[in-house]
Amino acid sequence: MALPSGNVPLAAKHCEDLTSPGYINLTLSILLLVGILISYLPQHYRIISRRSSEGISPYFVLLGTTSGTAAFANMLILSKGDLHCCRHISGFECFAGSLGVAQVGMQWTCFAVILALFVIFFPRETDPSTRKTDRNSPSPSFRAALGVAVTCVLHVIATSALSIYFLKARSSSLIWWADSLGITATVLASIQYFPQLWTTFRLKHVGSLSIPMMLIQTPGSFVWAGSLFARLGKEGWSAWGIYMVTGSLQGSLLAMAIHYELEERKQRKERLDMHVNRNSVRLGEAGDEGHLEETHPEGADFGDATERTPLLGN
Repeated sequence: MALPSGNVPLAAKHCEDLTSPGYINLTLSILLLVGILISYLPQHYRIISRRSSEGISPYFVLLGTTSGTAAFANMLILSKGDLHCCRHISGFECFAGSLGVAQVGMQWTCFAVILALFVIFFPRETDPSTRKTDRNSPSPSFRAALGVAVTCVLHVIATSALSIYFLKARSSSLIWWADSLGITATVLASIQYFPQLWTTFRLKHVGSLSIPMMLIQTPGSFVWAGSLFARLGKEGWSAWGIYMVTGSLQGSLLAMAIHYELEERKQRKERLDMHVNRNSVRLGEAGDEGHLEETHPEGADFGDATERTPLLGN
């Protein structure tokens, strides 16, 4: 396979390394790519099935989407050499070398779908007087949801424009820009879960937040970080460090969500038992009344019988 010629031996060596992918890391990377998609599907389904995004913090969506955008741009820049080598290596080798980009891109796409569903199924106010009488409600307004969507779109445009600028006009500062994106993504990811933790704590239930998604993603974040570390090394800390942070915070949110879900199920069971007991009491009272009616039928003629009247007539 022809490798790029010229006076860039390091680039040629890098492309040559991609021709011998490690099959263990390749298998793990493919499983992670599929796992990322599968992990987000329960969240998409829960919002659609409930036809409501109630319980999901708009700031959680905002920070998650902007963090994902910065992480995706960071990964594209750091993997620029891998993508450049695709012109000189086989399709399979290019696929293996680009899996890191595909993983981050898949995550960004799946979270963008959550953003779209969050806005589409955002609960509207049906009664104008509700907001006036319930001022302490933690539920945000639909205007806030639209503001989140517009901000995310503008952030994508700005990040894309600046990345193209550094790539074309300031290539000497490209690594600095990539590190800046990585730091931005890490900071946003670090605070992403705090609004959701607060929202879930106030609501005391998970709402449209998917527990199965978090059950898959929490351990998956650490596995993904390990995969990126194996691919990028210590120099790629700005890429794999994000997932170490998010995995820890998502684990905290998962623990809280499971706690409230178990509490809610316990309360539902108690309400059901109380309902069954009430029905049993009512049925028992109705049975006693029926027994009295059978013993002393309504309208029966007892004549002049008194307590001294013999049970057997003469």
